[in-house]
Amino acid sequence: MGRHFEVRAKAMAETAAKKSAIYMRASKEIYMAARSGDPNPDSNLALRSAIEKWKGQSVPKDVIDRAIKKASGGTAENYVSGRYEAFGPGGSYFIIDTLSDNNNRALTEVRTAITKKGGHMGSVAYYFTEYGVLAFKSTNRDEVEETLILSDIDVKEVSLDDGIIEVLVEPSYFGRAKEVLSSMGVSEYEVAEIEPIANDLIEITDEEDKRKFNELCDMLDELQDVQGVHHNVKN
Repeated sequence: MGRHFEVRAKAMAETAAKKSAIYMRASKEIYMAARSGDPNPDSNLALRSAIEKWKGQSVPKDVIDRAIKKASGGTAENYVSGRYEAFGPGGSYFIIDTLSDNNNRALTEVRTAITKKGGHMGSVAYYFTEYGVLAFKSTNRDEVEETLILSDIDVKEVSLDDGIIEVLVEPSYFGRAKEVLSSMGVSEYEVAEIEPIANDLIEITDEEDKRKFNELCDMLDELQDVQGVHHNVKN
């Protein structure tokens, strides 16, 4: 499949709006994880995973600590997850995940961004497959792959690009894969989550379509209800 890994935080840090959006996403996800159990990450796996995820995307410690403190204080906020599918410019497909206290607002904002760039809402999930994705700084690709396989992990792909190893596993093996990697000394992740991966990647060659696609990605990244954007376009 050969999916090139990208650290979304690098692109998102380009503008104040994007930085604000990523901090909001991190706060909501960490808040919900802390509210769902013990606010101590040592005894709350979901919270620990959320913290690792957002630390890997350069979210400051004070943002993380405020979200945990807010949850510990019993603040009665509730966020509901949503998933929207769409056709974008140049034959692109999008799956957009949201976490919002107002799903009507989330849907409206996502639909507005899609239609503004010539796309439309529609079912595209068939073109994606869910995988557990674990990406971390390392270069010992062969050792990682061999150790995971010998640990009876259903590994779909292990790739190395620019000092980042990306492991794709069946979702049911995600937790076990993290345990094995932890035993190998992996403690921080660029990405550690289950997400939809495009079965086939395309390249947009038309310059107008490429411009619209890039602008659409930027617009979605700036929406504070959006937690993740997945597409089928080569970076």
